[in-house]
Order: sequence, then structure tokens, then C-alpha cells
Amino acid sequence: MIAELKNHSIALHYLSVLRDERTDISDFRKATIVLTQALVLEASRQLELSAESIKTPLEKIEGQKIKGKLVFVPILRAGLGMLDAALDILPNAAVGYIGLERDEQTAIAHCYYSKMPNLSDVQKVFLLDPMLATGGSASQSIVKLKELGAKNVSMVSIVAAPEGLQHLQELHPDVDIFTASIDRELDVNRYILPGLGDFGDRLFGTN
Repeated sequence: MIAELKNHSIALHYLSVLRDERTDISDFRKATIVLTQALVLEASRQLELSAESIKTPLEKIEGQKIKGKLVFVPILRAGLGMLDAALDILPNAAVGYIGLERDEQTAIAHCYYSKMPNLSDVQKVFLLDPMLATGGSASQSIVKLKELGAKNVSMVSIVAAPEGLQHLQELHPDVDIFTASIDRELDVNRYILPGLGDFGDRLFGTN
């Protein structure tokens, strides 16, 4: 399943902030926070709940709370820009890390770092990467998560290319994908168009 925030006024506003080449680091980070939180709220819609008796200031009722363990896994380094915002929504979630570096010539990524909590008894793993371009990094990360015992993975990306979405659906049809925008295409250098440039460089002020 692919979910896109295409009719969400706040998402459309902050997407424009991210895309604008004039946006400074502070506003870029703020837009990333808002969009991440909107996406995590959407991706969390189907989490399993358990009934729990609680007492309001006036009476006892049967409430509902999220059942089981959750894990956020940002793909380094750009995914780090989404992590704190995601934890603001689900502060009890554990955190794992996957470090991937893309070869600019082949667009193939290799893993240089991985650190995970136990994934075998987790209700949901949210994989965080702001740009889903070819889908290679995401697919490689999902393979690793599944090898480590993850049974329910969702991909959360701010901007996605059709090519990456197709690649991910073909290899991992069980993984739901949540994005703020499905962009037009990849260019010859495998960058998303219209995109927003290099997310990591704009987020961290590097070049």
C-alpha cells in the first residue's frame, strides 16, 4: 500500500518550503519536523491497540493504548533529520540505525553500520529516509531488518520517485509506504525531479 499526503494543506505548504532553494537551514529543519510528524501520524493509524481501564478526573472508562513494541530505524545520515520528530509522536519507541553510502556512479549503496534492538517481538518497524529515489537503499535496509526478525515494516519518506516506489513494491509487497509527495521521475543521475536537492546537505549545511 502507498499512502500520499497529496490533499493535505499543511503538507503541501511545508513541501514547498523544502523545495525552495532559498529556504535556510532553520526553516528546512522546521519543515522536516512538521512533515515527519504528519507522516508518522498517518503511518501509525493501523497500529494495534489494547484495552486499558483508566480513570478520568470524573469517572472510570475503558481506554485504548498502543500495544507492543515499536522501533524507528533512520537510514544514515539524512534519516536522522526525521528521528526526533518521530520520537515526539511515539516517545517510547526504540531506535535502530542503518548506515548506507551510495556510490554516485552506480547509485548502489553499501552498508557501513548497523545497530539494532531486538526486532523479533516488535509490532512495527518504521524505516525513515526522507528521499526514496531508486529504492535501492530502502530495499537493502528492509532485507536487513527482515533478516534480524522484523515482521512488519513500514517505509516513511518525505519525497518519493515512481521508480523507487515500483522497485520497493516489487521486492517487498508487504511493506506499506508513506510519503508526502510522489514526484515526477528520476533524472539521468538518479536524482528525484522536481525533488528538493540533496536532503542531507541542506539539512546539515554540508556540500
